[in-house]
Amino acid sequence: MVLALKSDPLKPRVDQIRKQADDHRILALAYASYARKLKLENSKMLRTFADLSRNNTDLLNKPTYRMLFESDSSSIDESLVRRFEKEVKEQIKVTRQVISEAKESFDNQLKIQKLKDTIFGLNEQLTKAKKQGAFSSLIAAKSIPKSLNCLAMRLMEERIAHPEKYSDEGKPVPPALEDPKFYHYAIFSDNVIAASVVVNSAVKNAKDPSVHVFHLVTDKMNLGAMQVMMKMKGYSGAHVEVKAYEDYKFLNSSYVPVLKQLENAKLQEFYFNNKVENATKDTMNMKFRNPKYLSMLNHLRFYLPEMYPKLHRILFLDDDIVVQEDLTGLWNIDMDGKVNGAVETCFGSFHRYAQYMNFSHPLIKKNFNPKACAWAYGMNFFDLDAWRKEKCTEQYHYWQNLNENRTLWKLGTLPPGLITYYSTTKPLDKSWHVLGLGYNPSISMDEINNAAVVHFNGNMKPWLDIAMSQFKPLWTKYVDYENEYVQACNFGL
Repeated sequence: MVLALKSDPLKPRVDQIRKQADDHRILALAYASYARKLKLENSKMLRTFADLSRNNTDLLNKPTYRMLFESDSSSIDESLVRRFEKEVKEQIKVTRQVISEAKESFDNQLKIQKLKDTIFGLNEQLTKAKKQGAFSSLIAAKSIPKSLNCLAMRLMEERIAHPEKYSDEGKPVPPALEDPKFYHYAIFSDNVIAASVVVNSAVKNAKDPSVHVFHLVTDKMNLGAMQVMMKMKGYSGAHVEVKAYEDYKFLNSSYVPVLKQLENAKLQEFYFNNKVENATKDTMNMKFRNPKYLSMLNHLRFYLPEMYPKLHRILFLDDDIVVQEDLTGLWNIDMDGKVNGAVETCFGSFHRYAQYMNFSHPLIKKNFNPKACAWAYGMNFFDLDAWRKEKCTEQYHYWQNLNENRTLWKLGTLPPGLITYYSTTKPLDKSWHVLGLGYNPSISMDEINNAAVVHFNGNMKPWLDIAMSQFKPLWTKYVDYENEYVQACNFGL
């Protein structure tokens, strides 16, 4: 029978002291790691904890003490144990003291780090919510309300049922439509209610409606509805011409860059193969990919002299404006040989050319000043004789062809407009055209009441449910609620 060796009773005591030393070594390491996490790498605290951990390690690795751990002897030197225990206790005391002093700082740092993490998380949520909100806003803005769709359908039914009442085919062109002595307006729209409000508001505020001529151009799909809408109301003797842009035979892909570009497969994919999941990731990209920016109705404004060859001057109006005063004063303005009369929009560093085009492109950088003041589309007074002289349409074609790959500017008709009329724009008094009613709730009513034209540019169009309630009455007062089809479609309810 083999007898087990009798162990020294000091052995458990040595093991316990060693465990305490190792526990505090690990604790110091943990605090050092935590200090790094709290971005205290260069702090004195981190070095202190690293030193404490190292001191504990050195203490345990001293050759004299290692003999205590590795000895199989039944007899352990008690004096050595006492010395080891004393040094460990001193090291533990220092470690605890440092931890106690550091705890408050650690707690504060922890709170700061948690706050930073919370802010970061909230920022991510906010960014996601903004993108989703912008996406929803764009969807709401570009959707056709049920009542508006109903109105277009009802008007089209009437046009089909009674073609003889509304068609101008075969009839001689009324002289007023080509008479340069009259006040001529160009309105390009596929929205029947919006177009009717523009005409109605201009007529109601005109001193003599009979000398005003409205050239309304739409597309083939909306032509019938637009003809009925305009013919059903007398407009106090004002002259209204309704045509489809397809009726202008010179507007074809061999002449018009936008129509030619729409035949490009890559461009079709860019504008028409847009996926919702990608749109919510990048709302600005979705905005740029809106097909309306290559719509012919949007680009007709660059062909006014050819569309109206007998006219000298014409006022261009967007379909989201409301006229509040007689506008004939515009025809009395000395244009100083300029082509485009427009209200400037720049203030400080905002709405300068640099915000609308790519000044890293050498052609843009060479030809334009990034600090040049931008102006607004929506109400633009054009001198067509000066236009023809300056060859503005040719200028537009030149730059539009260069921008087929969208490297000069990203979207819309304003950048090519800013380029085309770069040195040929005459600034108008700001009271002629007040903008922002479709996005800016802080416009003062005094400014609005003094404006000749107010513009609902932005997503919150006045015919949508998302329109701003304080501005919507400015538009609804000119809706023809007596029209039987407007009533039947519950428009505005």
